[in-house]
Amino acid sequence: MQLFFLNSKLALRHLKSEVISGEEVVALLDDRALEDGMPIYLDDETMMPIEPHCSWARSLSNAELGEGTMKDYGRILARFSDHQGHRGRDVLSATESDVKAYKRVRTSLQKRPIGDSAWGKESQLLDRFYGYLKDDAGLLKHRPVRAGSRGRNPLAPKMKQKMDIRHLTLGQYRYFRDVGLGGQLPDSSVDPSFRGWSPHRNRAAADLALGTGMRWQEWATVLLPELGIGVGHPIKEVVFTVQACAKYGKARSIYVPDDAMKSLESYLLLERPEQADRSAKRLEKRHRDLFVVSRIDHGSGLVYGVLDGLEKVFTMSAMEPWLRRITVHETNVGLEALTVFICHGGQMPGADSWKRYRHAAWRRMVALADETVPVLPRKRWRWHDLRHTYALQMLNYLERQMDGEEPDAIERRRRHRSYLSSHVRLNPLLIVSRRLGHSSPATTFEYLEYSDDLLNDFDEAFRGWVGELGSEATYAQIASHAFRLENRGSADAAQG
Repeated sequence: MQLFFLNSKLALRHLKSEVISGEEVVALLDDRALEDGMPIYLDDETMMPIEPHCSWARSLSNAELGEGTMKDYGRILARFSDHQGHRGRDVLSATESDVKAYKRVRTSLQKRPIGDSAWGKESQLLDRFYGYLKDDAGLLKHRPVRAGSRGRNPLAPKMKQKMDIRHLTLGQYRYFRDVGLGGQLPDSSVDPSFRGWSPHRNRAAADLALGTGMRWQEWATVLLPELGIGVGHPIKEVVFTVQACAKYGKARSIYVPDDAMKSLESYLLLERPEQADRSAKRLEKRHRDLFVVSRIDHGSGLVYGVLDGLEKVFTMSAMEPWLRRITVHETNVGLEALTVFICHGGQMPGADSWKRYRHAAWRRMVALADETVPVLPRKRWRWHDLRHTYALQMLNYLERQMDGEEPDAIERRRRHRSYLSSHVRLNPLLIVSRRLGHSSPATTFEYLEYSDDLLNDFDEAFRGWVGELGSEATYAQIASHAFRLENRGSADAAQG
């Protein structure tokens, strides 16, 4: 079996055949409403479609799943099909023993077993696949694995996974940002032997992630005009909407503090212009593969340009990551990416690139660690840990503001109960939940287990975290902005 994924753009640009043209293929795919990323399973010898795999893949396309999701699902089913082939069976004849044997291989026997989280995804996919064969395709009378209690997926991990909430102290963050990413020595002096690429970019990315609480896919894909860069006049308060890059497409407002913007300015002035100049010719050669922006309407948030030879108009908040990656605009030196962060190719770094930057920073941190540096955890930091740190520091700060100077712990708890019942709108937990874009406050509630951690007991939340050492700006600024937004929303609702 060979696995491929649908890509209409490749067919349009590279298919050269006397039988059918790339344009005709794209028209046919559009007529069938097939989405890019849909898995295609072909026989090794005949190169003909394999069933029921391809019909199931069509159902994924009809469900309008994301391109990355469909690719992940396609690979999982291909692995299970190979496992069945080695046992002399196919997916239709799979028994409960086959599925459990596959689980044992993936979670125990293979060279690098996967954990509960990864297996949970695979078990969910297999349960969905056999549900399709039984309920939609009518190819099976029953699933190979007996249903669990209350209809639950019987293959799912038995242990309920808890959120892996990890956060940094002030010292740990500065060591991660300045030494690991920025190339300094632990005593804050310059390291002349540092050969890392684009330290200002990586430091600015860390400050933006920490200062806004955005997820990786949100801050890594942000566009210059979304931060007010290129508007033509000074922007005192940067607020923009994230949606297409947000989890589940849930829209929310992002507030970027001044210190995070100042950190970005260093990168935009010192590193990015040189990177953009070096990559202009490379981008010019790929002109037809890019979305070339001709006009930006900052007031409405619309961008106008040409994609695949057609005039297009997009709302910036509705632009998905793949589109942002290929979005460029004309400058005096040629084409330049419209995303804030770019790499040596001139385009937005992908997930693997940011992972590589982080791993290199961790190796450097470990190599330079001594008794003078902050204690490092057993597992290396993740970019998402900066989001956790934002949430915990904001919760601590807002709760201290709510407590005031009340010395009696019993009275503080009584005030908390009154506050939660009569002032839900200004509840710190709900405010942080909205700022983070959590689907349910229950997710944010899990952070409370860590909110009394003595390692994060600061006099003022976030003082000196973002920007240069000695800055007077604090994250009380962010908190006050959040309160203003909540008050404004309440006032609008009352007027409505």
